Amino acid sequence: MSTPKKALFNWSSGKDSALALYKTLQNTDFKIEYLLTSVNQQFQRISMHGVRVELLEAQAKSIGLPLKIMQVPEMPTMEVYENVMTETLTELKNQGIGYSIFGDIFLEDLRKYREDQLAKIGFEGIFPLWKIPTIDLIQEFISLGFKTIVVCVNERYLDKSFVGRIIDQDFINDLPENVDVCGENGEFHTFTFDGPIFSEPINFEIGEIVYRKYEKPKRQDSSDTACDTNASDAFDFGFWYCDLI
Repeated sequence: MSTPKKALFNWSSGKDSALALYKTLQNTDFKIEYLLTSVNQQFQRISMHGVRVELLEAQAKSIGLPLKIMQVPEMPTMEVYENVMTETLTELKNQGIGYSIFGDIFLEDLRKYREDQLAKIGFEGIFPLWKIPTIDLIQEFISLGFKTIVVCVNERYLDKSFVGRIIDQDFINDLPENVDVCGENGEFHTFTFDGPIFSEPINFEIGEIVYRKYEKPKRQDSSDTACDTNASDAFDFGFWYCDLI
């Protein structure tokens, strides 16, 4: 029997991460050493998702894997973000970890970016959900008993009524035709609070729903913590967030 390869898992707290982690834990080729999560340094919330660190820590405890938090400024330039990532991955590489696992599904540019950055440090990217039809993934996710709540929606695609909803068949049926059922284009983000990877459900209460619009960075190489800012008109739209307490 071969020794499992040491890997880190890029944990966003949402549904795609949860399903990709579930599949990875079934795979004896890999041993996950850490869950790695990017956190907004200023607000101590998960980048893009806006979920409090306390709930992230509760997830990791229920899953039973060590959590490594990567602190990132709220509006980092790509250079700053890549420097923080390089420093973090170099530390993990020195522990014998050589694989980085993601829940990405079909965004080719994003995968190439990840693989190019990983290669510089000697890591290999692993994508358990890659090219599986998203309608199949969301149905599998629900059938396995996972439960997830929508914590962020991009108003370019969805209105306020979608944030704070549990993803079920009714939610899927209500999605407009131009919205991917897994939100892979940044239409929405989720927080997964129950399912087969958890030893117990994550307890939370639904707090206030807030609207936030991001200013366009003054520098072209700046990024942002909003749901999706890749499109040229991304900053023309705002985001609805559901606070979980």
